[in-house]
Amino acid sequence: MSNKIEIQQGDITKLKVDAIVNAANTSLLGGGGVDGAIHRAAGPELLEFNKKLGGCKTGEAKITPGFNLPAKYIIHTVGPVWNGGKNNEDKLLANCYSNSLLLATENNVKSIAFPAISTGVYRFPLERAANIAVEVVNEFLNQNKSIKKVTFVCFDNENFNIYSQLLSK
Repeated sequence: MSNKIEIQQGDITKLKVDAIVNAANTSLLGGGGVDGAIHRAAGPELLEFNKKLGGCKTGEAKITPGFNLPAKYIIHTVGPVWNGGKNNEDKLLANCYSNSLLLATENNVKSIAFPAISTGVYRFPLERAANIAVEVVNEFLNQNKSIKKVTFVCFDNENFNIYSQLLSK
């Protein structure tokens, strides 16, 4: 496991990193959960900026300024809705992480924070999602040296405990 990966429990909107990742919906115009929290914390400029982006497809990522956040950038990615694993959900979720990391490197991001993508209202199983996240990030960091720190930010105890167990292996 890469020593560049860490875990924190708390509010991703408070982190002083180069970029935070938003678990967005396809419109990029705000929603509930982490998406709503990021939009509220970033301010109304984020919504106005995102109106010009034309949305985002599942598994892809787009970048915006951080506006009122401590982070310089927000990388918006759209995770898959869990449908029993029959609709390529694992690959789409892996793409969220890899495309976010690629976009980060293209924008000279050295530190990035991820929420648990797709595990809220999109119902992706927590352990399965965490395994995909850690595997993709670790593989990326082994091949790409530009990102110096990746933080998984868990809002609740359940996700924090799952990530803690994975990262201690």
